[in-house]
Parts: sequence; structure tokens; C-alpha cells
Amino acid sequence: MSVVKFSRIIAGTMNWGVWGKHYNTFDMAKMIHSCISNNITSFDHADIYGDYTNESDFGNGLKESRIDRTSIQLISKCGIQMKGTSRNNSIKHYDYSKDYIIWSVEQSLKNLQTDYLDLLLLHRPSPLMQAEEIAAAIDLLKADGKILDFGVSNFTPFQSDIIHQKTKINFNQIEFSLTHFEAMSNGSLDHMQSQQITPMCWAPLGSYFKAENENTYNIKQIITELTAKYGVSEEAILLSWILKHPAGILPVIGTTNPERIKNSIQSLSFEMELQDWFALYMAALEKEVP
Repeated sequence: MSVVKFSRIIAGTMNWGVWGKHYNTFDMAKMIHSCISNNITSFDHADIYGDYTNESDFGNGLKESRIDRTSIQLISKCGIQMKGTSRNNSIKHYDYSKDYIIWSVEQSLKNLQTDYLDLLLLHRPSPLMQAEEIAAAIDLLKADGKILDFGVSNFTPFQSDIIHQKTKINFNQIEFSLTHFEAMSNGSLDHMQSQQITPMCWAPLGSYFKAENENTYNIKQIITELTAKYGVSEEAILLSWILKHPAGILPVIGTTNPERIKNSIQSLSFEMELQDWFALYMAALEKEVP
């Protein structure tokens, strides 16, 4: 069981910096306030975002916002070593050595201008990761109060178990949406429920607003009916479909549009009826359930 309570919807910050909107300090502070005003208090980061610049830019914005640190939750990820101007790496690779994990967390704390992370995630699994070494780093970071909780990201059930045997995993952030729902059939969500691991999901709107094909057209027909029925936005319907799953999935929304943030929060105002959930699922499957 996690020691930290996150907001039901989490703000993903990947596109706030140079990989997206190029927000300055004022813009960062404004976006933080916009999220909080919509009851989104949890912010998802990774050290690599913005070629290792996002966390620093966000940290400046957080300082400018004058928000009480204890009223928000900061999540970050480590482990991916990118090629780029800020690292002397000849190729992209993963590093889960004890020293690197600790160093990476300390860099994130410095950049975010905080004393602790509410949650640290290992960003992607490495073929060379050693559970004992990871556990040693996590145990020390927890003992020093530098992280409050620990999890993984994009890990399969077996990969999670390798780490879970040595140190408790409380979260796994995976891709999941109405258009990318394999986690319901490949054992991933079942495994998390059985191990009391809370799922977070990135790209929760899937390809609904991006792809124009027969599948998204069929889904849109159902969603059009449901937006009228529930009096909410398309985003709210897509997120409500996720929120109904018994695993207690926490969607990480990547939008920087304040209106879409408000639309997303509408998903918390109602519970989707059972047959509506299956109507969407069958539209995504393009067939009836077995």
C-alpha cells in the first residue's frame, strides 16, 4: 500500500518545456496553478524530459508559484541515459546501478527545488538490471527521506516481479487507453491487482483525437451518444472508461490546454454505466465480447 495519496488525475509535464510549449518560469507557475485549481495536485516528470531541462524549468516555476510543497505530489523517473548536449553518452542506454539511481534522484531534487520526491519510478526495464542493486539504492533513498515511495514504468509482470522480490513496488506506469487496451488481456492489470500495485497510465486518450480510421470512427459514434447522455466532454468519457476499471488506474494527462484540463476533470463527476463501458469496449475491439 502506497504511503502517498495522488490526485485521481495526474498532470504529465513532458510537453511543458523544450519538447513542447517552451514554457518560461511565469508560464510554468501559471500551469501549476491551473492544474491545482482543477484539483490536479500530482505532477509527473522524468529526468530526460526536455533533454534533462524540464525539471529545472518546472522547479523555477514551482518556486515562482509560491505553492506549499506539501500540498502537491512530485513524481519522477530515472534510468534512461539519452544522447544529447547535457550528457556524454555515445548511445542511448539504461543505467540502473546503485550510484546512478542515487545520483539521478539527487539531480532531480536539486532541479525541482525540493527535498523529496513523492514517487520515484524506473523509467523502462533494462536487460541488465540487477534487483539487489536497485533495492539497495531505493532502501537508502527512502531511509534518507529523498523518496517517499517507489515503482516502475513500462514493466511487464515478470519484470516487475524481479524487482518486487527485493523491494516493494507500489506503482507501474503503463500505456493504457480505449485504443490501447492490451494491458487488460496480457495479464498486466491482473498482475497489478493481485500484487496491490497501483497502475498509472500514460497517453490515456490514446489515438482517439489523432487517428482517423474505421476504429476511431466507430468509437466516436458511441462517444457522441455518451457525451449527450452524461453532459460531459469527449475527454471525460475516455477517462471515465479508464477510471471504471477495478485496478484503480490513475491517468496521466499530457495536455497543456486549460480547457482540456477542465474537460478531463469532468470524468470525476460521474460513473459510467456498465453497458456503456462495454459498448465502448466492443467498439474498440470491433466485435462483441466473447
